[in-house]
Amino acid sequence: MATSAPRPVASSDRTPPIPPRPAPAPMRRRRRFRLGRTATYLVVSLGFAATLLPFVWMALGSVKTQGELLRRPITWWPQDPTLDNFRRWLTQLDYPTYFTNSFVVAAFVVLGNLVFCSMIGYALAKMDFPGKKALFTLVMVMLMVPGVVTLVPMFVLVSNLGMVNTYPALILPFLASPLGVFLMRQFIMGIPNELIEAARIDGAGEFRLFFRVVLPLCGPPLATLGILTFLSSWNNFLWPLIVAQTQDMYTLPVALSLYSVGSNGTYYGLLMAGSVLIIAPILLLFMLLQRYFVQGIAMTGIK
Repeated sequence: MATSAPRPVASSDRTPPIPPRPAPAPMRRRRRFRLGRTATYLVVSLGFAATLLPFVWMALGSVKTQGELLRRPITWWPQDPTLDNFRRWLTQLDYPTYFTNSFVVAAFVVLGNLVFCSMIGYALAKMDFPGKKALFTLVMVMLMVPGVVTLVPMFVLVSNLGMVNTYPALILPFLASPLGVFLMRQFIMGIPNELIEAARIDGAGEFRLFFRVVLPLCGPPLATLGILTFLSSWNNFLWPLIVAQTQDMYTLPVALSLYSVGSNGTYYGLLMAGSVLIIAPILLLFMLLQRYFVQGIAMTGIK
């Protein structure tokens, strides 16, 4: 019995394949966001590691001997840790005197900037007087003037006043800074005028209004200005090197540069130990005031 051939299936009778359903748009956006965040974390981590690497090398090198630091190939972890470098700084090189000089200078410079920059910023932000715009323009111009340009005129002035090799010579030229004035002005401009006018109606004078109303509201920018000023004064090297002419007036950066270099070359262990002793107070101050520093930067619009 013959079997009939199967009837060919028409193309119209075939079931078309179902295309894959594309992922929902929110899921695709979430996936791209995760990839972007991962890449951002990776880049930030690499940048943080590159920034931290010199400090790790400095801390490890401060407990190494001179021979181990000069050895090739280099070794990261100290093979024979020693505290001789720190002991020399604390006993033989009169570290307490240099630390006291740096601290006194930095403390008075910070205090002066907090008071005078706040006063100038308040006047530029909330008071009307002739030449106000010209004065603020001058402040902005001074931000663009390099500090080395004023070194010679400042030294001539200090020398004519007979203040060379004294604390006033190290302190007075830095009691106010254009950056501090700009920082405080930007923040004080955000204080409501109604609050100040209400204090004036109650009979408060300008000084009382400033110290009792405006200054208590300036916590974050004051902390930011204090940290920036302390860093600048603590790390200042060129001006103390010029003005301080005897060892009893040396600050830490000057002592570090002079005592870490001898006739036989650079004492790298001594140099790194001194750097650790200089950086430690700065790190402690920043950790204590970090929250206020971030708030001050955010609220004053500094990028």
